[in-house]
Amino acid sequence: MTKFSLIAGLALATLAAPAFAGDAAKGENEFKKCKACHSIVADDGTAIVKGGKVGPNLYGVIGRQIGSLPDFKYGASIVAAGADGTKWDEAALAVYVADPTAWLKTKLAADDAKSAMSFKLAKGGEDVAAYLASLKPAQ
Repeated sequence: MTKFSLIAGLALATLAAPAFAGDAAKGENEFKKCKACHSIVADDGTAIVKGGKVGPNLYGVIGRQIGSLPDFKYGASIVAAGADGTKWDEAALAVYVADPTAWLKTKLAADDAKSAMSFKLAKGGEDVAAYLASLKPAQ
């Protein structure tokens, strides 16, 4: 598969939001792969999932502007991806976790974009995104 085909495929998958259907219960189990780097801590300090601090806290990530969690030092590419105000939704996050660098290259239209997230979640991204969407502050 060429680099262009991969990027085009990721872009099309992101645009296919209406077909999105993740399973939050399965995603809770899949998230075990993510907790080496990420925790989920509610705004009141309650630890929902104790995890690493290498990656940002993922509580309320769905609906949050990309690269904008206060007090977390993001890489330049992820900050640039959110500079236009774009917020994470389930479909975009599912594609991002499958190949973070490819997603950033597509979003930024920049071959030199890169992600600090080296882990790729080959399958189950939709479920993890659904799980994370279920963990958010009360409106």
